[in-house]
Amino acid sequence: MTPILNLFTGIVQGKARVRSVDTKNASSADALSLRTFEIQFPQESTDIETVKVGASIALNGTCLTVTSTSLDDSVATFDVIEETLKRTNLGSLEENSSVNFERSARVGDEIGGHTVSGHVQTTAMVTKVTTADDGTVRMDFELRDPSWMKYILSKGFVAVDGCSLTVGEVDEKGFCVYLIPETLRVTVLGDRDVGDHVNIEVEAQTQAIVDTVERVVARYMVEDAASQ
Repeated sequence: MTPILNLFTGIVQGKARVRSVDTKNASSADALSLRTFEIQFPQESTDIETVKVGASIALNGTCLTVTSTSLDDSVATFDVIEETLKRTNLGSLEENSSVNFERSARVGDEIGGHTVSGHVQTTAMVTKVTTADDGTVRMDFELRDPSWMKYILSKGFVAVDGCSLTVGEVDEKGFCVYLIPETLRVTVLGDRDVGDHVNIEVEAQTQAIVDTVERVVARYMVEDAASQ
């Protein structure tokens, strides 16, 4: 049986604010090392008072572990290692930056989006933002690593900064999504502009199917070649 790895649903619970960033053991101002983020959560939109040290919370779709809390101030602290800073957009966060947050799902919770593990595979750059008269937005992205595009299919699922979204059109290098005003209001996607970078996590079942088909086809091609 395949183990259940997902912790989140892709339904972002709101935006939190980076209260402080502490970089440890950096050899220069530009160096990436262990960083400690103090995150201020909005009291009105989360049960942050129940968060304990060791809990999992996704920030911009990246699963992180709570290392300390100040519940009176609705603040939680997270340590982020260099590898995560390099592979996600968390490395660009600074004081007063906004981040999407979602607490880990509990048994019995509604899965309103799709299963999300919080393991970001790559980032993408916003290449175009088109706003319609009704307030909806088309946002186009280009992946930093286009090899992940084989798992991003039109009308399929993708997590962008932790938001479960339906894929619009796709090409070899990127894809687009269509965003309603409510999504723009409650998530950081409403603040994104051309040149900004977002975290991307592909849908796990799609990845498993694509990889399985590739392995089976490759095996049959080898067997067919050997029989000739």
